[in-house]
Amino acid sequence: MSAALVAGLLAGYGVAVPVGAVGAYLVALTARTSLRTGACAALGVATADGLYALLAVLGGAGLAPLIAPVATPLRIGAALVLLALAVRTARTALRARRADGGPLRAQAPPSPARAFLTLLGITLLNPLTVLYFAALVLGDGPHPPAGPDRAVFTAAVFAASASWQLLLAASGALLGRALTGPRGRLFTALASAALVGGLAVRLLLTG
Repeated sequence: MSAALVAGLLAGYGVAVPVGAVGAYLVALTARTSLRTGACAALGVATADGLYALLAVLGGAGLAPLIAPVATPLRIGAALVLLALAVRTARTALRARRADGGPLRAQAPPSPARAFLTLLGITLLNPLTVLYFAALVLGDGPHPPAGPDRAVFTAAVFAASASWQLLLAASGALLGRALTGPRGRLFTALASAALVGGLAVRLLLTG
């Protein structure tokens, strides 16, 4: 069981630590809203990682042929959603600036529940996550973890991913406190929109 715990923690950090478009959006979202909203969004990402880890230990080698035909459409879908979020972020920031120059918090932020569902959905659209976990499971031998080890592995993946995503959310909250003026929040929103949009385009162009 301890081996499954360590493997799950390593797998969870392995998939969570590389900061891509989702991580960048999480930081920017928390900076524009609140730590509570960012924490819920972070748990949405971690929940998706946990679900995919569970699918990997239950499905094992049978997952690859099932996911392969839909991997490209899912990847394109995730990139398009991220592009839409980037455009919306920039447009909201510019409208707020033109309206009265007030801080972006004056615009209705997403609720914590909506932030959770949004990040959960975006992360679930990434088929490479489940293939990553399946490869790790199969790399340990011809048989995936059995019995209690499956639950331990999945829980460890969720815990590792959640801890990292919450760290990103906390950094976004600190950034939001540092940039309290209208110009600072405008810069943060436009910079995050450009970063997320660029990473989304890269996701579209990579196979």
